Amino acid sequence: MGSRQPLVIHVFTVPPSLRFIRGQPAFMKARGFELQIVTSPGPELSDFGRRYSVAVHAVSMSRRITPMRDLIALIRLCLLFRRLRPSIVHAHTPKGGLLGMMAAWLTRVPCRIYTIHGLPFMAKTGLLRHLLIATERTSCGLATSVLAVSVSMRAVALEQKLCSRHKIDVLAAGTTNGIDTRVAFALPTKDERRRARAALGFSSEACVIGFVGRIVKDKGICELAEAWSLIASEFPQARLLLVGPEESVDAPPRSTIERLRSDPRVSMLGYVADPRAMYCAIDIVALPSYREGFPIVPLEAAAMGLPVVATAIPGCTDAVMDGHTGTLVAVRDSQALVEALRTYLATPALRLAHGQHGLERVRSQFSQEVLWGELARHYRRGIGPLA
Repeated sequence: MGSRQPLVIHVFTVPPSLRFIRGQPAFMKARGFELQIVTSPGPELSDFGRRYSVAVHAVSMSRRITPMRDLIALIRLCLLFRRLRPSIVHAHTPKGGLLGMMAAWLTRVPCRIYTIHGLPFMAKTGLLRHLLIATERTSCGLATSVLAVSVSMRAVALEQKLCSRHKIDVLAAGTTNGIDTRVAFALPTKDERRRARAALGFSSEACVIGFVGRIVKDKGICELAEAWSLIASEFPQARLLLVGPEESVDAPPRSTIERLRSDPRVSMLGYVADPRAMYCAIDIVALPSYREGFPIVPLEAAAMGLPVVATAIPGCTDAVMDGHTGTLVAVRDSQALVEALRTYLATPALRLAHGQHGLERVRSQFSQEVLWGELARHYRRGIGPLA
């Protein structure tokens, strides 16, 4: 195996997904595990390796269905696993899960874990939906255990018969990696908020609606743009801040993006490596997504004392307590989104109350140490006691 410690290899499709295990390597090393990483090449992969002193391996993988490229990636993963002889392969996201579990099964890795972060078929129809369900069943079938990032995601997996009930579990209260409420998403001071807003050109009177995530249709960008057009005319002090990369797959209509870009009250920042300063400038977080596993943005927002407007879908229902830490609205319903945002914009006391409730919930239920401890115990059960 090349190491005294059991080797855990994480497989992700693309480097930005490494946020799902940010901070874990040192914790796992202290508990007797060595971590190594496989994703498609990218600067985030190299940066992760340097930051956490872990070995990283670049294997090109596509999110799309690309049979020849997928076959090449599978062969490269098999060769890598055969050379490294990991005790555990822990694969994430649909494509990384499928290729990682296939390669681990073919090379007889004893412990094969697939984490369901989200289920893309939930937003699809027809043949594509059936194909995506089949790939999820394959990943789950080849895994020795399956982890769902939320209770509602586990329920969907069981309803769709992706795997048997005894095979799938949720760690602690769920989420992908827990929330660092002490440093990365520590509650901001008034001075931090003032400086963050000034850096983005927001006045102290502005009320900022923030979106953090990929700029794609599945995240509800079209509905958010429609809602904003109404909110903007009613609330002159409102501002919209969009933080996240624009992607070619599932891209919103060009006219929607151009309309947002041309609005002087809308700021589109693209990808931001450290979103904390963005949360410092925001008053309300909106996530009108079509599908989620367990969205991390609502918990990050809650840790920063912010209320959240999200859709009443699996995953979001775990992350947001409707009427307590935020508001849940119907999916693809821009008018419902307007009404929820309007209520928060018009009621500062409600924003503060829901933000405080969210902060208390994150601190008590979603700390990283609790989640990581459960994951380490899951690894230990998967490989049995060390010799």
